[in-house]
Amino acid sequence: MSTKVEALEKNMIKLTIEVDADRFEEGMKYAYNKNKKHLNIPGFRKGRVPRTIAEKYYGAEVFYEDAINYVIPDAYEKAIEENNLEVVSQPKIDVEQVEKGKNLIFTAEVAVKPEVVLGQYKDIEIEKIQVEVTDEEVQAELEKTQQQNARIITIEDRPVQDKDQLSIDFEGFVDGEPFEGGKGENYPLTIGSGTFIDTFEEQLIGKNIGEEVEVNVTFPEDYHEKALAGKPALFKVTVKEIKEQELPALDDEFAKDVSEFDTLDEYKKDLKATLLKQKEHQAEHEKEDKVMEKVIENAKMEIPDPMIETQVDQMVQDFSQRLQYQGLPLDTYLQFTGNNMMTLRENFKKDALRNIQSRLALEVIAKEENIEVSNEELEEEIKKMAEMYKMEVEKLKESISEREKEYMKEDMKVTKALAFVMEHAKEVE
Repeated sequence: MSTKVEALEKNMIKLTIEVDADRFEEGMKYAYNKNKKHLNIPGFRKGRVPRTIAEKYYGAEVFYEDAINYVIPDAYEKAIEENNLEVVSQPKIDVEQVEKGKNLIFTAEVAVKPEVVLGQYKDIEIEKIQVEVTDEEVQAELEKTQQQNARIITIEDRPVQDKDQLSIDFEGFVDGEPFEGGKGENYPLTIGSGTFIDTFEEQLIGKNIGEEVEVNVTFPEDYHEKALAGKPALFKVTVKEIKEQELPALDDEFAKDVSEFDTLDEYKKDLKATLLKQKEHQAEHEKEDKVMEKVIENAKMEIPDPMIETQVDQMVQDFSQRLQYQGLPLDTYLQFTGNNMMTLRENFKKDALRNIQSRLALEVIAKEENIEVSNEELEEEIKKMAEMYKMEVEKLKESISEREKEYMKEDMKVTKALAFVMEHAKEVE
């Protein structure tokens, strides 16, 4: 096997990999054995057709795809390893030559880890972040707890009002025809939540239980279902049930019910202290963001687009999993927010780039400052993980490979590097 490495723009490289004919022949044998039970040739039982007969009857090309898929992954990994490349994206593969008895030639375009030239990262100055909690913020938190402890009452003697919790049946029509995903029964909807598109919710205010309402809306121009984007729609909606919140009085009895305190004043003081801690925590994160923003501004690095897209892929996957935990599929979320996958990905790109830049800068800072992670520190981190996942430490250790331990150490070095930068940062009035 031979490999040619060609540097492209923005930390992209093109590998031209030539695999020996003997290795490709192994792939052809694999492809034949994988598919022979499906071969159907007159005069032969299924699974008994000799490869030479199969290739004459169908052409050798019938085995090329599986042979290529057998050979390329291993050849690509070897090329990466032999050339000591730090790859940061999935490769774009193109087959340039494939023929029985000849070398297999393919190319792989891939992003490699960018070089980072650090600027100033010590003694970074940022404006001091002031932290305070106002009486209005305490009151807002108190009212939030009040709403959480509200009773839900079924309403039968009045029409829909703002903030009501409804159960509705609906069916949507575009150009007089129902569309897929536009129908629901006993669907929970809170008026004013912005769950549905356009003015859907507002048009239900003033309607009574059992009343069928015609709601007219227009889908957004960038709606994820292109067939519906920008089109007017008619929804036939029936209000099945109306409920409202009955809020408890904000008094000493309320404080006793929702906290460990006997009076409302004591509870409000505790709320203020809790909010202050939260704000201080937020301020620390904000300070880190501002310091790292300057570190990145002072550094030089060129981030390849596929590296950003790979990070966006991970962020979309994480976001989708968080929605799933809440019982909401990503497709449904996009539908009800009038969003689409392209817009969602675009919204993640700025943070994806920032995450990459921060990580790369901190990795280089860790090297510059000779920051290391001891085996004892790694052991302590594994103990914390075991507590978090409620596992026995030894069993968790057994499940973590040496390679994964090295990744953990790298992550811990980055965390230490951030702590180093923050320790040397300065807040100015």
